[in-house]
Amino acid sequence: MINKTIFISGATRGIGYATAMQAAKQGWSLILNGRDEKRLSEIKEELKSFFGATVYTLSYDVCDINEIKKTFMWIKKNVGRLDAVVNNAGILDDALLGMINDKQVSHTLAVNTEAVIFHMQYASRLMMKQKSGSIVNVSSIIGRVGNAGQTVYGASKAAVIGATYSAAKELAPYNIRVNAVAPGFIETDMSKQLSQEKYEQRLSEIKMGRIGTAEEVANVIIFLASDYSSYVTGQVIGVDGGMVI
Repeated sequence: MINKTIFISGATRGIGYATAMQAAKQGWSLILNGRDEKRLSEIKEELKSFFGATVYTLSYDVCDINEIKKTFMWIKKNVGRLDAVVNNAGILDDALLGMINDKQVSHTLAVNTEAVIFHMQYASRLMMKQKSGSIVNVSSIIGRVGNAGQTVYGASKAAVIGATYSAAKELAPYNIRVNAVAPGFIETDMSKQLSQEKYEQRLSEIKMGRIGTAEEVANVIIFLASDYSSYVTGQVIGVDGGMVI
């Protein structure tokens, strides 16, 4: 598990940040993406200081296909190999049917779905030459079971699951594994936006009786990115404390 190189999108907070921390603990080299260049620099120094990690930062909007292409060209030229990709960047923009506008749909799909597809496309080109690699896509429990007011978000995350299944079949002959995690109710900036009433309602649906942590999701992501899951592909693993049983 030593000396792997992992790319993580949306690495400045929440699950992405927790995944970066866990990867650094494993001694992996990191390539971190986010839109906040200052925050990326802070994380880079933090991981170097705590773990002696090699960290590269690439600040760009994941909706920009040209930037995605340039990113993987840069990785090929400056890093040389890529062992794992974590497609974590995502947005949540709730709206009830009848109140959804075209901007919400196009932007949510661009960030949550299209960015995943294009990151997989360009990453897989590098991994095909290596004949190895692991791609982990962050979906959501909402992409599996839906939720009122989250038709757009649910559609975008369900599409990630479909893309994961298809890419897994396509890339398996190259020894590239593609899996997804579907987090449930996790303590992140998104969950903090809920009203107390909605928070308690969500909590009541969890069989384990508590909210999950970003670190608990990150642990599953690292497992899927590592050699410990070398015969696992085309899977969607729920990290939800028993919300869906």
